[in-house]
Amino acid sequence: MPLPGYEAQVRMSPSHRAFTPPPGKDTPFVGAVMLLLYPGDENTDLFVVLTVRTDNVTVHKGQVSLPGGSIEPEDVSLAQTALREVCEELGICGDDIDIIGELTPIYIEPSNFHVHPFVAYLPYRPSFVMQEREVLHVLEVPITHFIDPKNMNIENWMIEGAQRRIPYFDIYGKKVWGATAIIISEFVAVLEKIDERSETCS
Repeated sequence: MPLPGYEAQVRMSPSHRAFTPPPGKDTPFVGAVMLLLYPGDENTDLFVVLTVRTDNVTVHKGQVSLPGGSIEPEDVSLAQTALREVCEELGICGDDIDIIGELTPIYIEPSNFHVHPFVAYLPYRPSFVMQEREVLHVLEVPITHFIDPKNMNIENWMIEGAQRRIPYFDIYGKKVWGATAIIISEFVAVLEKIDERSETCS
């Protein structure tokens, strides 16, 4: 099944967002993030883990994000980068994480990163050991929260001296916006396509 790509990403994209590096920009860094799914305690819903970043990080201070970071020389692949970052940031390590797919790569202008999002599954609810320098705390969110239109909002924010239209997910009082919201938006679109196919075949 082809990925929805831009069509799904733009749903949660700020009005001023650049999807490719602007002219004259340095070559982007390359990294990976992970959308990690796991069952809740009652096995009734799939959850995704998000991190709230500390003020110690260089960019995106205090924002909600997916675990991830830049590729390192020892990483044999971008999938390995995502796995390593989940281990470092959240203490979820080992062979139980099963990478089940990759979403459309996305460019993040403020940090000049070209990010590859991976979707993975862990068959149980993890215990978190957070990297204190980067992670303030985690948000465990049922994936249905991102599907429910009531949790999708739009505000006008003043950014770089101009009013910008900012779509975001309202999750536990936190505003999930920018690249994280865009990646999740595409994943939700994939789930919608799967549901449509299931209904067609039934």
